[in-house]
Amino acid sequence: MTSKKISMPRYQQIAIALAERIVQNRYHEGEKIHARSTLASNFNVSPETARKAINVLVDLDIMEVRHGSGAYVASRAKAENFLTQYHEVRSIQETKGEILASVKRQQQELENFSTLLDSLVNQTKRIQHTAPFIPYQILLTDKALHLNASIGELNIWQQTGATIVALQHDERLLLSPGPYAKFEEGETVFFVGDELSVQRVHRFFYLE
Repeated sequence: MTSKKISMPRYQQIAIALAERIVQNRYHEGEKIHARSTLASNFNVSPETARKAINVLVDLDIMEVRHGSGAYVASRAKAENFLTQYHEVRSIQETKGEILASVKRQQQELENFSTLLDSLVNQTKRIQHTAPFIPYQILLTDKALHLNASIGELNIWQQTGATIVALQHDERLLLSPGPYAKFEEGETVFFVGDELSVQRVHRFFYLE
């Protein structure tokens, strides 16, 4: 998404173009500019629009009107100052537009992220509601804590909120293990609980 370009009336665009030509010495100080024949035809606008462009430059002392004679280039230096200020203001406005566009994009991305997060939470809640007893599992490697300690000694439910429903080691599967069942290296622990319980169980055995 790109920021909108600054839009201005046609006569102002012509005034800027005239100032550029003056700075480039295409129009010299003291040179007469004919609004009807020169500007109107060159820029394909009405004489009235051309006169408005000249009036802008007259107000800035870049051009001057000599009564009964016409409009003349008065100051190349002031034309240069005008262009410098114009480009600085335009740069500020364009930067502001880009910042606002960036903020809008970030707001849209945040809204999209929030929608996806809500959807994930709702899906998780539905799964837990329809199948709350599908067990989670964790494998106890040699890096696991509390090896050779019993379920009763460790107070698993009090510590994690999870209920141990089975222990599997190789071909041996122990369902509904009692408080004296011990955790061994290489054993898979099956348990039920909520998402918070899953995190607590992992931290309980691996401090992660």
